[in-house]
Amino acid sequence: MTDRPSRSLLGPVGLVLVGILSVQLGAAIAKGLFGEISPTAMVWLRLVTSALVLAAVARPRLVGRSRADWVVVVGFGLSLATMNWAIYQSFSRIPLGIAVTIEFIGPLTLAVLGSRHARDVVWVLLAGAGVALLGLERTDLDVLGVAYALLAGAAWAAYILLSASTGRRWAGFDGLAVASLVAAAGMTLPALLTAGSGLWDARILLIGALVGLLSSVIPYSCELVALRSLRPAVFGILMSLEPAAAALAAIVVLHETLAPVQWLAIGCVVVASIGATRSGSAPGEHPSEHSAAPGTLAT
Repeated sequence: MTDRPSRSLLGPVGLVLVGILSVQLGAAIAKGLFGEISPTAMVWLRLVTSALVLAAVARPRLVGRSRADWVVVVGFGLSLATMNWAIYQSFSRIPLGIAVTIEFIGPLTLAVLGSRHARDVVWVLLAGAGVALLGLERTDLDVLGVAYALLAGAAWAAYILLSASTGRRWAGFDGLAVASLVAAAGMTLPALLTAGSGLWDARILLIGALVGLLSSVIPYSCELVALRSLRPAVFGILMSLEPAAAALAAIVVLHETLAPVQWLAIGCVVVASIGATRSGSAPGEHPSEHSAAPGTLAT
């Protein structure tokens, strides 16, 4: 019986890692198209794709909902739209890995605030050191790009917090599907105003749909399942892999190279993630004692 917590944690951690790799690959592919379509329009294509897929799969029950249910899910959708729009605006101006590094300040702060054990603080500090190292190499960053990344980080933290309430009020994928529809609707007018004629090119539409699957449907679905048995603080520390995954995706897809200090930063965040995973469930603890609410989401 002593290995029960370990078995229960391996599945959720694997799902989180799949989601991280998927979302950063999608981001790199999206950035490669910014010369043909605006970041806002690409975000809209991503959100529309995920909304249509999730609505078809979940078929959310809309009748009989309270006003509080709708307030929570609309807030969830607005945080989702803001997070995606802001980070796309950011990495259209600064390197992808650096944008995600700065964005990570949001969930990292949430992880610090949610920590329950001294050993968790050690891993948070190590992850923070990695984030700082990634940011040190580039000193001539576009100020607006940095500001958008900070806004994305704040929206990411809000997204994590609102996801818990959504999961308690909306069963299964219902909350995510409705929130995605809200996010897509909110981005429609800005996307149409900035897209130009390139939006309706068949190749752009197909790649936009692929980005939607990679950056929204796959990672959010993985996280939906994973966060049923992972504490929010542990999940937040695992997200320290986001800057590393973004930098690696940028190398493969965009040929944005890394300096030695940035590889050192990747080592820091990987070690921090491993440490957080190992300390996520103490022997004899039932996972539900420190779990997120069923249906909780984060990105």
